[in-house]
Amino acid sequence: MNRRHFLSSSLRSAALAGSLAARPSALAERVISLTAPRFAPDYAVPPQRRELDRHRFGVNYTPSKNWWFCWNEWDADPIKRDLDAIAALGADHLRILLIWPYFQPNPKWVSPLHLERLDQLLTLMAERRLDAVVTVFTGQLSGWFFLPPFNKAGSAFYTDDIIWKAQELFIRQLAHVISAKDNIIGFDVGNEINTCWSTDSPTGDVWMTKLFALMQEVDPHGIHVNGVDELPWFESNTFSSQSLASKPMPVMHCYPYWSGALKYGGPMDPPSTRLLAAMATLIRSYAGDPRKPVWAGEFNTCIEALAEKQQAEWLEKAVLAAIDAGVSWFSYWDSHDVDRKFDFNSLEYSLGLLTNNGRVKQQGTMFKQLADAYRGKPVVFSTQPLPPPPVNRTQEITWRWMLDWMAWKPANARNSSPATL
Repeated sequence: MNRRHFLSSSLRSAALAGSLAARPSALAERVISLTAPRFAPDYAVPPQRRELDRHRFGVNYTPSKNWWFCWNEWDADPIKRDLDAIAALGADHLRILLIWPYFQPNPKWVSPLHLERLDQLLTLMAERRLDAVVTVFTGQLSGWFFLPPFNKAGSAFYTDDIIWKAQELFIRQLAHVISAKDNIIGFDVGNEINTCWSTDSPTGDVWMTKLFALMQEVDPHGIHVNGVDELPWFESNTFSSQSLASKPMPVMHCYPYWSGALKYGGPMDPPSTRLLAAMATLIRSYAGDPRKPVWAGEFNTCIEALAEKQQAEWLEKAVLAAIDAGVSWFSYWDSHDVDRKFDFNSLEYSLGLLTNNGRVKQQGTMFKQLADAYRGKPVVFSTQPLPPPPVNRTQEITWRWMLDWMAWKPANARNSSPATL
């Protein structure tokens, strides 16, 4: 199942440990055990955005007022309040989503007004020491499709010359905006672009190579990524795992609900809580590099039934397991709950670290504790040898690979043959 199927240098350890004393946790135990010689100076110094081997914590920004429809109904004041609240949670970066047809309604024209609004958003973020990854061809977002009037479906998106010229124009126009900014991480190709335009892997890989070359040309110092959903990692879908894993910083989107983890255990069992860790190991296996930096570009449970306390518990377990597995950067989905005046799948309304009116939820408090404890600290990579990647890519084979890595046998499969996993 996936989302396209629905419309000081001691870490201020005494202070933080005190704040957690009422609720002993794995994080509290780790904070108490941390010692200064292992770590870099305190986060009084801004993070180096291109240090892929130091932990970063950020969010996927969801504007509290008018969602991303705000690109067309611009109001800077609630955005300022949102950014203040996000910075207060300890985030150091945001993934921001451009709605492609709003910005480029014609293949030969990009809206100057929308570029100006992007410029303003990036400026407001910089004032709060928030870096940006700019997601371009969106495409598809939270179950809704945003297709440009000149759209070409399926493989044509990756092969049609008119579409390519439009894509190139958009990237170059965006580069004019971001080149004047000091808080840009880089471009994200699109929001789970394979959910909107799918093709065979050879075709997708050729296009991706061409697009990465363009992004590198216009922003040679950026960290550019392709934020696909889980499918290209789990099965043959649009881009090959090897090509995705070869990028300087592969990105994974990790959701127990959408990935199928709940087939193999409950929300607090390893298939869910160690999903980030397992997917990062899978990516490194495809890359053939045990020290490959990996970015958790989106993650959450997407399990609507979980209360805030349970969501916070999952967040703690999942991030600590991922840190143990050497995941570098974390970008939680998402910043704010979605206003219920809009029509979304019901689970989309409650995925934020903050409510729509700005209250910090329990998972928001946990996010801040994790970010304060690990942000800017060196990534510790596993010294265990990598298992070879799956020979074939299917959902069942990939899950069997990850379950073997976790050393977890689901209760409902203990009497089943491996092929049924």
